[in-house]
Amino acid sequence: MIGGLLMVSSFFLPGGPASNGWTSYSPLSDISHDGQTIWLFSMAIIIISSLLSSLNFIVTIFNLRAPGMTFERLPFFIWAQLITAFLLLLAFPPLEGAAFLQLCDRLLGTSFFLPTGLYVNGQIYHASGGGNPLLWQHLFWFLGHPEVYVLILPALGIVTEIIANNTRKPIAGYPMMRYSIIFLGFLSFVVWSHHTYLTGMGTDITAFFQTTTMIISIPSVIIVSTLFITLWGGSIRFNMPMLFALAFLPMFGFGGLTGLPLGLAATDIPLHDTYYVIGHFHYVVAPGVILGLFAGIYYWYPKATGRMMNNILGHLHFWPTLIAMNFVFFPMLIQGLMGVNRRMYDGGATYLFAHDVLFWNVVISWAAWILGLAQIPFIINFFYSMNHGEKVHSDNPWHSTTLEWATPTPPGHGNFTKPIVVYRDPYSYSLEGAPKDYSPQDQKEI
Repeated sequence: MIGGLLMVSSFFLPGGPASNGWTSYSPLSDISHDGQTIWLFSMAIIIISSLLSSLNFIVTIFNLRAPGMTFERLPFFIWAQLITAFLLLLAFPPLEGAAFLQLCDRLLGTSFFLPTGLYVNGQIYHASGGGNPLLWQHLFWFLGHPEVYVLILPALGIVTEIIANNTRKPIAGYPMMRYSIIFLGFLSFVVWSHHTYLTGMGTDITAFFQTTTMIISIPSVIIVSTLFITLWGGSIRFNMPMLFALAFLPMFGFGGLTGLPLGLAATDIPLHDTYYVIGHFHYVVAPGVILGLFAGIYYWYPKATGRMMNNILGHLHFWPTLIAMNFVFFPMLIQGLMGVNRRMYDGGATYLFAHDVLFWNVVISWAAWILGLAQIPFIINFFYSMNHGEKVHSDNPWHSTTLEWATPTPPGHGNFTKPIVVYRDPYSYSLEGAPKDYSPQDQKEI
């Protein structure tokens, strides 16, 4: 909260907030107005909070598991949170160091990122020089790529829980999913320079990052394929959480597929900084994170409140959101292939060769408005259902197997009212010989 409030306060400075783009590349960010200084301080505070939260998650998962809760019995959502915490813990410190070095450049007269002979507005900029702007890019992207998985892994965990619950069958190849997410977390630290192919790196190092980028797609494909295979032969329930989870799979898959050309230098160089990059990135992050988040809210809402969310309002939220998302981001891929740059002040109107695709800007704008308006039914649903939604008649309305459904509804202080012992895997659905199609982890008899 402190970091967020500090960052928002920069809007009231004479020069306004930081204006160097979300990547804050040097040397521009080293010489811009005071909003950048506030941005750096607030980022440092937010990073510290993330590090402390990561430690909390890791220590809790390692030391406070219930008896019988081995790592093999952890739900995939907890595995996703554990790997996410490690990514934050290991990837954020380089950006914290970079923020400190840039503060030194701005406030103490150092030149970690300021090169010699820098001209600003036609005048030589008086600094000691000798710095390297590319150093900032390396430190930034060493966080920047793991950060993508920080966003997407929790959503993958949520979707896995919901698909297992609503297919009424165990996750196919669940051990392989665990190994894949660990491998994905490790590889995310050795692909960062596929963001910097245009900096003139040599062909050897380019080949290395191209190779690791192609390899990192393998664990993602395994996880998504496993979820698709789980749907086969399942007794699928098409409730609101499941609709969002099902929409997540092709959207995330398409986002990953469109990223392959950006992982290869030969195709990334002409596509870099075009609308294609925006389309790819947001097909991964926007539908992935947002649809996963909504799926989780609809799924765990009855546990948190004791009431179900309204289905009619849920459908009014889901369908316009899914359709509008595609009309926002898919046209960007078309424009990017035509070379429309993403940072043109006029949206590319001066690009004569792009005039045939600029009409998509109007489509994107209307779709963005529809996407925003589609969230109104969700907001109404969220607050209306707290007091007027259908009451749940048990602590486990979805007939799930994981431990959170063994708590009272809503959970009180300390969550559980009695000691918990875990006896089986997290997705024990439709076991042979069981009297019902779900066997909770904390129940000894199947």
